[in-house]
Amino acid sequence: MRREIFRMDRAEAEELLGRAEVVHVASTTAEGEPLLRAVHGVVVRGAIAFHGAPAGEEIEAVGRAAVVSCEQIVASIPSYFTDPARACPATTLYRSAQAHGVIERVDDPDHKAEVLEALMRKYQPEGGYAPLDARSPLYRKAIEGILVLAVPLERLDGKAKLAQNRAPEERARLLTKLWERGSPGDPEAIELLRGASPDTPVPEFLRAPAGCALACALGPRDVGAAVDLLEGAYWSQGVPREAIARALLGSSAWVGARDAAGRLAATARAVSDGSKRAWMFDVMVAPSLRGLGVGEAVVRLLLAHPAVRGARHVHLGTQDAHTFYARFGFRNRADLPPLPFTSTEMVLARA
Repeated sequence: MRREIFRMDRAEAEELLGRAEVVHVASTTAEGEPLLRAVHGVVVRGAIAFHGAPAGEEIEAVGRAAVVSCEQIVASIPSYFTDPARACPATTLYRSAQAHGVIERVDDPDHKAEVLEALMRKYQPEGGYAPLDARSPLYRKAIEGILVLAVPLERLDGKAKLAQNRAPEERARLLTKLWERGSPGDPEAIELLRGASPDTPVPEFLRAPAGCALACALGPRDVGAAVDLLEGAYWSQGVPREAIARALLGSSAWVGARDAAGRLAATARAVSDGSKRAWMFDVMVAPSLRGLGVGEAVVRLLLAHPAVRGARHVHLGTQDAHTFYARFGFRNRADLPPLPFTSTEMVLARA
């Protein structure tokens, strides 16, 4: 029987645990009763830390063994992806992490402030508050009164079921099925599966020119490199880096390409309602890969993205790439049949 669940390395398990929106803490009370809590947690100083009220069951668990866990459902795989009749192949792909240890109370004010600041950065990344400082009059009493607990990550275990047990050709077919289905999260699942099994053949929809690899779902790790690519573009003049980053992360679809060293070398994004209209933005290829067909491959991937491919009309604006976009069927608005109604374009321009 082929192994289905594989262990994650420690760094990946720690990242998953620290990034989880909610973590589950299981322990026992002073009377030996089971205790299970869902908490907001952050990884600080080699431990998963969380806060609570200074009275109640959480305080009773200090010094007791605990298990802290989280999970991420990557994709639900229906049976008909691989078998037209049998229900048996239906499965769920996921990642999970568990830490076993003893619950410790954090009493050092600076350590407590560090944990609380990490929680704020995680759950309120936009800021809007004075940074937490144990000596600040704003926070000193609050930090003294709040309970902060931690479970050291000395015993950390991560597991991933990402189709690693399947034959490479079978995994490639699974990627294609996920792309064709196009449910929310499927593009991200494709990239996770590819990362878990680098020997998976490249499916047709991800075929790229030699020397680069397409990515159908970019994310927070790619923001810095993408902003670097876009910062000098004529349409980004005067736009702060933070605004470019927010636009990328707020897109309905964000795809790109990486060079042979794995560096982000092309990016393109779209905002779409999935049915009537989509708008393409920020198509950019690094100078080192221009003229090789990378831009065309990235645009085709974006147009085929589940969030874009169902839109009846796809819009874009360009000053100098009309010939390039004509290859995909784009035409100037003036060359298209008139709309069956009269309209005037209106723009609300905010500083």
